[in-house]
Amino acid sequence: MTAHMRLGFHAPETDEELSQIVLEAAESRTPLEIMGKGTKRELGHAVRAGAVVSTEAMSGITLYEPTELVMVAKTGTPISTIEAALAENDQELACEPVDLAPVMGYAAGEGTIGGLVATNISGSRRILKGAVRDHVLGIKAVNGRGEVIKSGGRVMKNVTGYDLARTLAGSWGTLAIMSEVALKVLPVQRESRTLVFFGLTDQAAVEALCIAMGTPYEVSGTLHLHASVAAHLPDEGLAGHGAAVTLIRVENFPASARYRTSRLRQALLAYGPELELDPDRSKALWDAVRSLKMFQGGNNPLWRVSTVPSRAARFIGNLARKIDIKAAYDWSGGLIWIETPSLTDAGAVEIRRQLAEFGGHATLIRSDANTRSATDVFQPLESPHDILAAKLKHAFDPLGLFNPGRLYRDR
Repeated sequence: MTAHMRLGFHAPETDEELSQIVLEAAESRTPLEIMGKGTKRELGHAVRAGAVVSTEAMSGITLYEPTELVMVAKTGTPISTIEAALAENDQELACEPVDLAPVMGYAAGEGTIGGLVATNISGSRRILKGAVRDHVLGIKAVNGRGEVIKSGGRVMKNVTGYDLARTLAGSWGTLAIMSEVALKVLPVQRESRTLVFFGLTDQAAVEALCIAMGTPYEVSGTLHLHASVAAHLPDEGLAGHGAAVTLIRVENFPASARYRTSRLRQALLAYGPELELDPDRSKALWDAVRSLKMFQGGNNPLWRVSTVPSRAARFIGNLARKIDIKAAYDWSGGLIWIETPSLTDAGAVEIRRQLAEFGGHATLIRSDANTRSATDVFQPLESPHDILAAKLKHAFDPLGLFNPGRLYRDR
């Protein structure tokens, strides 16, 4: 490269190469679009960049100590590679991260570990095991000054700089370019069992799920699907029932899982659990949920909404009176996936209007280019949070080089 930033696509293989690219971008004031393999490139506003920097060539597991439950990998490493290595040792990413690749039109597992940490989008098991960022032990990255920075360590006892790692997790590539992450991993769950309820109203379903979460039986998944959403599950016995489906999962050693499930049945008799899925069927079902199988194959806008579980059913009820929606409640209603018709910005306006009343925030995950350009993809920040975000951005990326416009169109 010359003294001026060469426009186009850059895929550095080392921290030194990455640092040099950022230094030259800073010198020429060239904004950069940051990505891994690009599976989430259409999520967010179009980036106003003069060049693209991909971490896809920074790939590979650099350290894996199964006995210490620690894995270190370069950020361009595909999640499928990570999970295959873990499976060989009966271990897994405990946070059960959502695989957005299929609903964005890519193959399952095609996203990178860097993209997972950068977006911090956690799956159903978050209610028991925590979010993606809770399993990040350390991060190596390059900031907007071209400096290689490192935070945290490779073992749980080393928490130096842990807050920095948590800050970069969920920053969507706007603060620094991560090159390596250290992760805590856990033994795989030996058995999965799922209680199934049919035909519950949204309010009754949320009540049942919250009761389940209040028991001591370590529930690891609580999900309620509208009938129109359940119809797209790969499990024909559930999809063909023609009713709303409510699911409660327990994972543990076989004897413990069976005991806990039986106790949950007793605790929820008033809601009428009608079916219990065996381990193979249960695992297949939750694997499909993790990849959002029920929303794949379409192009309608798909929203990810966080709200208070006790208000979730009323929020959806009010929204459904205004626009036609399909909804899946996860985290006992704390997280709702909502598919709306292609209404340009009308659906977005109504969702944000309802959230202003009920509380929460919404992110537009999938949409066409017109809807994305006309809509606030991410929840607008309130003033105190906006000020804090601006200060963080300036501290990490003072020239505003990284992913300008991705989160908010005006910056």
